[in-house]
Amino acid sequence: MPSKISGYSTPEPVTPPKGSSAGSVAADKPQADATAASSTSQTGDHATLSTSARSLQKLSDAIAQAPVVNASKVASVKQAVSSGSYQIDASRVADKLLQFESGLK
Repeated sequence: MPSKISGYSTPEPVTPPKGSSAGSVAADKPQADATAASSTSQTGDHATLSTSARSLQKLSDAIAQAPVVNASKVASVKQAVSSGSYQIDASRVADKLLQFESGLK
């Protein structure tokens, strides 16, 4: 959990650590360097994704586009219920309930 530091105020911007590419300009730099630093900081941040991250993004997109319901399965069960040919295997239902229950512990 981040904590807020209170009671700290500064009239001038805080300079970044050495080697940092942040947009703040130190007061002791010449004006030419200050102009160059401010023009490069306006280009924005950029990040490169790893191959794994790209693969995960593609999988996430594919899952988002997949239908939530298997329409053909629903239609076949619906038709079987309507015609009276749908059979429920009570033993299989009980086994699945027990498997589910044991997985919750």
